[in-house]
Amino acid sequence: MKALLKVLRALLSKKRPEVDPGMNYLVAGLGNIGAEYASTRHNMGFMVLDAWSEASNASFSTQRYGDVAEVSFKGRKFYLLKPSTYMNLSGNAVRYWVDKLKLPLENLIVVCDDINLPFGTVRMRKNGSDGGHNGLRDIEYRLGTTSWARIRIGVGNDFHPGSQVDYVLGQFSDEQKAEIPGICAKVIEGIKNYSTIGADRAMNFLNSRQK
Repeated sequence: MKALLKVLRALLSKKRPEVDPGMNYLVAGLGNIGAEYASTRHNMGFMVLDAWSEASNASFSTQRYGDVAEVSFKGRKFYLLKPSTYMNLSGNAVRYWVDKLKLPLENLIVVCDDINLPFGTVRMRKNGSDGGHNGLRDIEYRLGTTSWARIRIGVGNDFHPGSQVDYVLGQFSDEQKAEIPGICAKVIEGIKNYSTIGADRAMNFLNSRQK
């Protein structure tokens, strides 16, 4: 009896194993903090995470380098990060949270706007160049690699030469605003697919032509 109690005490005193980081994901939506930027084209990444948190009844809390919410899906946990570092320094926030969560880079997904794609077009890649996007460029610099997934959401490029900044910091048209909920829903579904059925099938889903 004493031997059995000793074994039970030893088992109960053992630390519980940490959650497998393979089941945790960091989804960084890029944008700029502040009410004046809330609905601008450059904040498309924030819009996706806001839609996801609202649909999941999750709340963002202000933490180091950004606002963070946690949502779950089929045993996976997603940390939704809206960096507070402003777009051009997004890498500071992403690197901090990747390190804090001890995640492999294949469990990082970055969502951002893209002026090189027509409005509403979505493209996912497992790695690649920054494509001229300052937020992606800083993340690549801070992580020292391009080997992480990114989802680009087209916002179009209907601007005159030299007015790119005004365009990305401008508002969507009323017609475009009506389509944003559907775009966000598709991106969220694609990220869930990435975590459950793999990157290639998620890309097939997200990169398909909009109906």
